[in-house]
Amino acid sequence: MQIGELARATGVPTKTIRYYEEIGVLPAPPRADNGYRSYPPEMVDRLTFVKDAQETGLTLSEIGYILDLRSKGVGTCHHVVELLERHLADLDKHIRTLRATRKQLQGLTERAAALDPSGCTDPNRCQTISPDPGVRIKPRLRAAHVHSGPQPHEHH
Repeated sequence: MQIGELARATGVPTKTIRYYEEIGVLPAPPRADNGYRSYPPEMVDRLTFVKDAQETGLTLSEIGYILDLRSKGVGTCHHVVELLERHLADLDKHIRTLRATRKQLQGLTERAAALDPSGCTDPNRCQTISPDPGVRIKPRLRAAHVHSGPQPHEHH
């Protein structure tokens, strides 16, 4: 089959297929007499695997290594499980980082609600994210902010 047929069969754009060949994830196919790439039918399965593996978070480098092992007759399930576990651990770490960032942003927005806009005098920084602990906090009742949205203010 030609590259357009492979692209339609897998949902992978022809440009991506050529890129996969260039980086070695897919072997370069033989060429027909007219110079067109001629893909064997099993390339549909290989390309579908690449697409599915990418959706799990595996990198093209990792996928290429798995395919290389498979082409040598080496079992890859254990290796794939290790890769997936590593990606899962990385994802868990990223989630923890996102939660910490969210907590920090929540603190900043709560702090911003209590700051007095007239105390924002630095021409280069907003007092909301200023490290200066001496910024003035405007006095107000807590209940006044319970259901209200952000209050407009100007920075000088």
